[in-house]
Amino acid sequence: MLKIEREDMLELTRRMTVSRNCFSRIAGAYMDEEGFVDGTFHTHFLKLSGADKTKNLALAKEMLISETNSNLRHYRFSKEGQKPGSFWQLLMALRECELKNDALLYSAYEYIGEAYEADHPYAIYFYFGNYDVPRKGADKAEQWESEEVFRFLICTICPVSGDYEAGKPECGFLFPAFSNRSTDCDGINIYQADLQKPHRELEQIIGVSK
Repeated sequence: MLKIEREDMLELTRRMTVSRNCFSRIAGAYMDEEGFVDGTFHTHFLKLSGADKTKNLALAKEMLISETNSNLRHYRFSKEGQKPGSFWQLLMALRECELKNDALLYSAYEYIGEAYEADHPYAIYFYFGNYDVPRKGADKAEQWESEEVFRFLICTICPVSGDYEAGKPECGFLFPAFSNRSTDCDGINIYQADLQKPHRELEQIIGVSK
């Protein structure tokens, strides 16, 4: 299994604050216990209220600040997992459209809902972000020049209660993987909050191997 560099994850989270935000769009679905969609939304991230920005940034960062190579692990897509009609292909399309295609989003919600095991209502949140990866000199100090633009999706799956109030993520992923400060479209970083009772079905949905 490839290792995740913790500093790579922390570098991303430093661009996930209200004043220094890398997200441009958020979309989500509220699911019942049987995996059926109860309601959906999508909007520009900057249109959220200050309180909602803070809450959603915390949900997105929860995975990245977790224990790397334990709660958050790097996985590779198999060739079978990248074939036409795969979840990988769907993620690539969602990344390309920046979460602006309702049909693609609904397909993702259904894809997850068919296999995700839960005994309670839950929410699936997708975030789209851009991060200009700054070039680093030999002394590791960041320079002004951008090395590349990391265009990515974060997905969190959270229990919900009351009036669609989302709790902390149970699992989720960062796609593409952010590896050695660069884009890795053949990899994905998957988060499991509870290592004693992980949602292994998420790995099956995505189509990956360690």
